[in-house]
Amino acid sequence: MTSSRISSSHTAPSFAELFTPKLITVFREGYGWPDLRADAVSGLTVAVVALPLSMAIAIASGVSPERGLYTAIAGGLIISLIGGSRFQIGGPAGAFIGLVAGVVERHGYEGLAIATVLAGVILVAVGLLRLGTYVKYIPFPVTVGFTAGIAVIIFASQLRDLLGLRIVHEPAALLPRLSAIREALPTMHVPTIAIALLSIAVIALLRKLRPAWPSFLIAVALAAAVCALFPLDVETVSSRFGAVPRSLPSPALPAFSLEKVSTLLPDAIAIALLGAIESLLSAVVADGMTGRRHRSNCELSAQGVGNIVSVLFGGICVTGTVARTATNVRAGARGPVSGIFHCGYLLLFLVVFAPLVGFIPLAALAAVLVVVAWNMAEKEEFWSLLRSSRGDAAVLLATFLLTIFVDLVTGIAVGVVLGALLFLHRMAEAVEVDGGRASLEDVADETDRDRYDAAQATNRDVIVYRISGAFFFGATARVLTVLERLGATPRTFVLDFEDVPLIDSTAAHSLVTFVNKLNRSGTEVVFAGTRPPVRRTLNRAGLKPPLVRFAATSSAIGT
Repeated sequence: MTSSRISSSHTAPSFAELFTPKLITVFREGYGWPDLRADAVSGLTVAVVALPLSMAIAIASGVSPERGLYTAIAGGLIISLIGGSRFQIGGPAGAFIGLVAGVVERHGYEGLAIATVLAGVILVAVGLLRLGTYVKYIPFPVTVGFTAGIAVIIFASQLRDLLGLRIVHEPAALLPRLSAIREALPTMHVPTIAIALLSIAVIALLRKLRPAWPSFLIAVALAAAVCALFPLDVETVSSRFGAVPRSLPSPALPAFSLEKVSTLLPDAIAIALLGAIESLLSAVVADGMTGRRHRSNCELSAQGVGNIVSVLFGGICVTGTVARTATNVRAGARGPVSGIFHCGYLLLFLVVFAPLVGFIPLAALAAVLVVVAWNMAEKEEFWSLLRSSRGDAAVLLATFLLTIFVDLVTGIAVGVVLGALLFLHRMAEAVEVDGGRASLEDVADETDRDRYDAAQATNRDVIVYRISGAFFFGATARVLTVLERLGATPRTFVLDFEDVPLIDSTAAHSLVTFVNKLNRSGTEVVFAGTRPPVRRTLNRAGLKPPLVRFAATSSAIGT
């Protein structure tokens, strides 16, 4: 009894254990100057990667480039300060591009800000309610499907800037966007295409020859230099958005109203759902690279606060980012201080080098996102799942196509439901029922320890059916079909439940009619080897003495 209490206490950590930020944990373990130097270097490495990405993602999301930097600085700082992962780097994520662009198109930046704050509140609540562990139940085909769908959406969103097309209004939805792009194809700009191809080539070449170099930043800087030296008439950041501010804006929240909140709540739920999935996936990647373990609920709460603070300083949705987090680990980070340095470096760049941002060609930033989209699409996993089974392929394609043509939340929701149904079907198919006439030599009653007499134990009119697997509503029809093929009723009917780990109320109640039918025919029904939780469920359904008997174990049942 004592040991069970001890083990249960270990499985129920305290609030402090669940929500202590990893920054505090790192400091408790001991943090010295070598650790600080390592984090300073890794933070700089990540900032160099995050700089062009943050601006590119903001532009693709339908807002100005500085909002991407505000997001990485303000939101990323909060995630590093109070998050539950040692190595998580927060910032704007490519996965949000389609979702954010749709909200901006319908409600403007103010609507996006309200939805992001609401999403932050939802994430904090999800974390405090300790629901973060449920994210792991999203099936793998769903994850691959919506990730591939997001990659397609990102690629489509960059076609305008890759080709230099003149489009007055570019819709956020995929099919209307592709239609607008098709109509604008005659306006393709050759110098813009050349800059985009040059940027992609530089990124690919550097990743192959010098993988440690910041390929995104080098490609963007080189493209900006080419545009500055040659009169190519290529659209740049300054020509579309004007000058980039050299400081963070004063903190301010958007104006809330009941009408706006009710209108934007579905978008807020979508942002919160994607933010939870993306951030915890990123934390899992970091855990796999380092052997550490993140605190999922602490991380989700930090993501929620980070989104609120990001909007407070003019940013957009913030989440954990897989590529930047992986870069942080590979660069030798020791803890969350690296993420804090990353935010400081980005702020320094904003203050000192903001005027230079205006020279960056949009085609180069589009090229960066095209490479991001290509890398984030898990191509090998996609084709592998298509070939693995029809069920997994159906879940994958449903999630993928709905993400592209409807929206992300619908894709994930339908994918999860299909995945759950597929799992239940497989579990039901795994339930086995074997039976026949048997010799019962030593079946003891749990209550009074009575035994069958020898005549009854060797009687040919005794039948034993063994059920193996989880006996739940999905397997009920299959099991009852087998049991009802008895023909002539025996004197004693034994249901061997030793290999049944669980039974639900549907399955238990379905046995009541069957047992009553046997009792009316004069057959004694014995449940053998039932585990305590299974027996409790059977009792609640009405299957208890004198209607049935319970035998100690099925090990004494011979065939």
